[in-house]
Amino acid sequence: MKSFFSFRDVFSPKLISTLRSYNKEKFLQDALAGWIVAVIAIPLAIAFGISSGVGPTEGLVTAIIAGFIISAFGGSKVQIGGPTGAFIVIIYGIIQQHGITGLLIATIMAGILLILMGVFKLGNIIKFVPYPVVIGFTAGIAITIFTTQMNDLFGLGIKDAPADFIHKWACYFEHWKDINWWAFAIGITSLLIIIFSTKINKRIPGSLVAIIITTVIVWLLRKYGGVTSITTIGDLYTLPNGIPAPHLPELNLADGETLFTLVQELFPSAFTIAMLGAIESLLSAMVADGVIGDKHNSNTELIAQGLANIVAPFFGGIPATGAIARTMANINNGGRTPVAGIIHAAMLLLVLLFFGPLVGMIPMACLAGVLIVVSYNMSGWRSFVWMTKAPKSDFIVMVVTFILTVIFDLTIAIEVGMLLAVILFLKRTNEATVIRSFSDEIDPTHLNDIRLQGNDLEKLQIPPHTEVYEIDGPYFFGIANKFDEISQHIGDEGQKVRILRMRKVSFMDSTGIHNLEQLYLRSQRCGMTLVLSGVNEHVFNTLEKAGLVQLIGKENIQGHINGALARAEELVTKKITQE
Repeated sequence: MKSFFSFRDVFSPKLISTLRSYNKEKFLQDALAGWIVAVIAIPLAIAFGISSGVGPTEGLVTAIIAGFIISAFGGSKVQIGGPTGAFIVIIYGIIQQHGITGLLIATIMAGILLILMGVFKLGNIIKFVPYPVVIGFTAGIAITIFTTQMNDLFGLGIKDAPADFIHKWACYFEHWKDINWWAFAIGITSLLIIIFSTKINKRIPGSLVAIIITTVIVWLLRKYGGVTSITTIGDLYTLPNGIPAPHLPELNLADGETLFTLVQELFPSAFTIAMLGAIESLLSAMVADGVIGDKHNSNTELIAQGLANIVAPFFGGIPATGAIARTMANINNGGRTPVAGIIHAAMLLLVLLFFGPLVGMIPMACLAGVLIVVSYNMSGWRSFVWMTKAPKSDFIVMVVTFILTVIFDLTIAIEVGMLLAVILFLKRTNEATVIRSFSDEIDPTHLNDIRLQGNDLEKLQIPPHTEVYEIDGPYFFGIANKFDEISQHIGDEGQKVRILRMRKVSFMDSTGIHNLEQLYLRSQRCGMTLVLSGVNEHVFNTLEKAGLVQLIGKENIQGHINGALARAEELVTKKITQE
């Protein structure tokens, strides 16, 4: 018997299998793709780090360490890992509440959760997050990212802007007179460059072009124009010449606070980070599979994501996941093995080692422009608009998730969105499940029955003193009320046999089993025999494990309605004779 915890099933890095047939040609393709992706990742890593409330170093370190681990140990050939916009909101909130130490601990906790998801083979389950929930919180995150960039775009100089959406905008309007028009001009220039540069040359990232041009402009303005009011990265942060040495997070616990209580407080945030990381990375891997014609190992990918989020915080890194934009850039530029992702991480390391001073010259307003474009691309506004044509319930789930993400908290948004989606799913399933009753005859043509025994499509006559009920849909707790309505009629005068047709019952849960048992017991008390028809193998095994096969009797569980009707006729005749 195959073990549930088969090591190969849950952890089979694609790097190992791809290196078996690796050659010089593949390396050259991967090297080019890795270099181009690194160029794309530089401004994004810096921008995500700063917007998250940490700094450019943390963003670059995350892209280097997490990017390397995800490529080296992941379950996708082409996945590129690093910091993403989805984490900005949750990271900023954790720092506001628990500081940098709280963020590092939450990230490590999220990494452990991701590894557990992979070990217990939950990779496929993550894919079942409802589409309206994904659209809702993605659009909400995009709006939040856009909001956080207004301070740098307009050069307002607000140091401690409120964390929540409404108060943040109120603060912006209070400081509108403090607009730095030089900074605003740089921000708008970067936006225009990013938007229009791709129309000239799609291979060169617009964000990189914008950074180079605006950095040169700001340098010229400072050196020859005397304009010093445009804030750069170097004005706010000090970039080291290399990766910081690994270190344990410093625990600065408040009075009466223990590590255990801190972990308890951070668990919801850690869970959100893990869920976001899992969803984003697996969605990215699925999209990549469709392009390159491969199949990723979702459990291996989750374990790699977990390892990355455990290791990165010891170097000051922030949460990381698979980045779909960088992954697609990798594919489009010829990357076909994890080596491309490893080269991308190596190139970013070179930037941190040798080009720190140049990175410090990048204007903050330019990074704001970069992230505004990121938020636009992330918003999925076309999907948002399309959802207006979807079922009303799906649209409501999306809107609620969106509003909760923007106004309140991402953790709450995902929890409430998932809960609403589950409730609506159960409601739809309950409404779709039909329970029919027959007392005289069964018309197979009306019910779209399969051919009956003997190719007889004539109406089936139901024996006297017999009723037939059919459940069309899953037999679970959602239809309990409907089934109780049936059971109320047990004991009708003259009825001796009740046939329950279950050919369309795909599964049963514990509530369904309990209801069926109660139906049997009530029938027995009223002198009626319960006969089951069309029970599939899966449902039969469920009934057998629950002891209902022995209780009802194998002779009263028929594979076909013809057999059930014959059994009913036999029972009725026997009971009448006994009377």
